[in-house]
Amino acid sequence: MDDDDDQTYLLLLLSDSNLPTGSFVASSGFESYIKHGFGGASDDIRTTSFMSDSISAYARSALPFVSDVHRVVTTGEDATIDVDDDVEGPSNSERYLQKIQDLDDLYDVMTLNHVTRRASKSQGVALLTLYSKGFSESPYSSTSTLPSLVTNYKTLVRAKRAPGHLPICWGILTGVLGLSLERSLYLHIFLHARSLLSASVRLNEIGPYNAQQLLLHVSRGIIKTEVERCMNLRTGLNLRTGINPSMCMNPHSEHQGYPHSEGPANTWPLGEILAARHDLQHSRIFNS
Repeated sequence: MDDDDDQTYLLLLLSDSNLPTGSFVASSGFESYIKHGFGGASDDIRTTSFMSDSISAYARSALPFVSDVHRVVTTGEDATIDVDDDVEGPSNSERYLQKIQDLDDLYDVMTLNHVTRRASKSQGVALLTLYSKGFSESPYSSTSTLPSLVTNYKTLVRAKRAPGHLPICWGILTGVLGLSLERSLYLHIFLHARSLLSASVRLNEIGPYNAQQLLLHVSRGIIKTEVERCMNLRTGLNLRTGINPSMCMNPHSEHQGYPHSEGPANTWPLGEILAARHDLQHSRIFNS
């Protein structure tokens, strides 16, 4: 198969709803959104309104992290890092692990509520487990060291030395498998949208056929718009100098780590508040 065939096949594998990634237990705050009476009277309006806001907010907060981790895994690229390999110090594998861990820690502190953090960590480690048990013998790995990178990072997560958030682990998984960055970003947001619609079906907001209609006709435009909007965003984390990320993202700072004046951000405070109140519901189906 040529490279495009490989990429297409990977998309089919990773979009399989039977993959044990734990997404079916998360509603991304949708259950709390409904219980608190938001979104209008119509079930369709509630679902599409939440889906649009959730995709927009999640893409802006998560895709810069997916991008940076994917680049670290696939090429070792980091625009702010200039490591002299002749200088004694950690191995390349250890440096890459540290870069990923720094990004993971940054995402953890930018995730504002415990419910979202809990769900993200649960799904993240599930992706690493999926690779080790289902994809570890993949012929798509570009080097023989990549599988050990996944194993070593999973060890850090299990030892509670790294959070193991979903966007970070998704960047690792798709990078090791050889999926292109553009397709990785698009598929990640597509799966987020599909998960929201699946939650809506389980909450009896919409039927399964209506969910497919929304996924085909409504979600597609939202996903495309948000991925294109966030595709070139980076986290702003300067791993070489340790400069504060907020300084890197300041267009007027002399320490700009990247040529981008914007980075990850939370754009939907209401969604954060409702997600944080999930555990306060008297009865609930999902864990987030």
